[in-house]
Amino acid sequence: MSEVRNKAELAGSGALILSQLTTEQKNEALLAVAEALINGASEIIEANQEDLQRGRDNGTPESLLDRLALDNGRISGIAEGLRQIVHLPDPVGETLETIDRPNGLHIVKKRVPLGVIGIIYEARPNVTVDAVGLCLKTGNAVVLRGGSAALSSNRKIIELIHIALSGTAIPPDAVQLIEDASRSSVDEMLKLNGLLDVVIPRGGSSLIQNVVQNATVPVIETGAGICHTYLDASADPQMAKEISLNAKVQRPSVCNAMESLLVHESFAAAHLNELAEAFKEAKVELRGCPLTRQIVPWAKEATEQDYATEYNDYILNIKVVAHLDEALAHISKYGTKHSECIVTENEENTVRFLNEVDAAAVYHNASTRFTDGFEFGFGAEIGISTQKLHARGPMGLPALTSSKYIIQGSGQIRK
Repeated sequence: MSEVRNKAELAGSGALILSQLTTEQKNEALLAVAEALINGASEIIEANQEDLQRGRDNGTPESLLDRLALDNGRISGIAEGLRQIVHLPDPVGETLETIDRPNGLHIVKKRVPLGVIGIIYEARPNVTVDAVGLCLKTGNAVVLRGGSAALSSNRKIIELIHIALSGTAIPPDAVQLIEDASRSSVDEMLKLNGLLDVVIPRGGSSLIQNVVQNATVPVIETGAGICHTYLDASADPQMAKEISLNAKVQRPSVCNAMESLLVHESFAAAHLNELAEAFKEAKVELRGCPLTRQIVPWAKEATEQDYATEYNDYILNIKVVAHLDEALAHISKYGTKHSECIVTENEENTVRFLNEVDAAAVYHNASTRFTDGFEFGFGAEIGISTQKLHARGPMGLPALTSSKYIIQGSGQIRK
C-alpha cells in the first residue's frame, strides 16, 4: 500500500473517534499542541534552518524564503492562533434550521464535520499548524501534503503534534503528513474518493489549477492573489501612500499583497512622483504604463503579462486610469477575485466599487493585507477561497463543516 493511501486510511480511522468528541476535549488537545510547539520551538527552528539552507542552495528568492522562515516570534504567533481557535465557538452541532411539518415530522438541520480533509500546500510551515488547529476543532481528520521546501520543518511540527495529542482524547492518527514530495503523491491524493472527503489546495496558480483540473475528490478552491489598490481622484494623499506601501511592502510574498496599483490621472499628476520615490526607497521595482513612465521615467515598461502575474516579490505594476470605470474594467480583466481596494473620499465611487467588484474581499480605505483569518478574528485560516460555492474568503471554522438533516417522527409514512 502506498504512503498516501495508508495515511489517508489512518486519518479516516481517527476521524471516526474525533467526530464524537466534545468541544472541551478538542480544546484541551489544541492547548496541549500550542504548549508543545512553544516548548519545542528550538527543535522547530533547527529543522527550519535545514529547509532555509536547502532553499538558499537551490537559489530560492529571499521573498519566498521569508514565507518559509520560522523564529521564536513566528512560532509564538502560530501557538497564539491555536489558543484563539480554542476560544472561538465550536460550530459542530450548531442548529442551523428547525422545521415542523404539518404531518408531525420534526426536522433539524445541524452542522457536522466534513470528515477527512486533504490539504496540499507549498513552503508555508505555519499552514501546517493552522490546518491542524482548524480541522481538529471542527472534528475533521487531516492529511497534509506540504512542499519539499518545508519538509524538515513540517516533520518536526507533526512529530511534536503527535506527541501532544497522545496525551489527549484526540487520536494522533487524525493528523497525517505525506512526506513524499513528488508530483505523484499529489496526483494520488486527488483520486482518493472514499478516503478523502475534500481537497483544499493552498499555493501558487499552477498548484491550484492542477488540483482543480485533475481532482475527482471534491475541491474547495483557494486562489492566486493578483490584488489591486485603486487611488481615486479624491484619495487622501497620506492615507493613499500608507495603504499602498503596506499592501505591497509589509509582506510581499503572500497572496493578499498588492501586485498592481491603479491611479486616477489627476491624483497621479499631483502625487505619483512622490509615491514612486517612496516605493523606490522601499526597494520595490516599478513597472508602469506609458502615462506612468511620463511621470516616473525610471520605471520599467509594464506588459500585458506583468498585469497577469502574481509576483510575490518586490515588484509592482502601476497604471494611470482616466476614471473609476477604467479601474473597474482593469480589475475585472486581471484580478483573481481575491482582494481589491479603493482609496477615496467619494461616497458614490465607494459604493460603486464595493458593489461592482467581484472579489472575496473588497476594501475601502484599508490595506488588502487584512484578508486573513487571524485578522478577521478566526484565529487562523485554512486558506482564502476565491470560489463562490460552499465558502468564500478566509475560511475559518464554519467553512470546514457540512450539514445534516435530522428527522424525527412518530410513525409517519409517505402516501
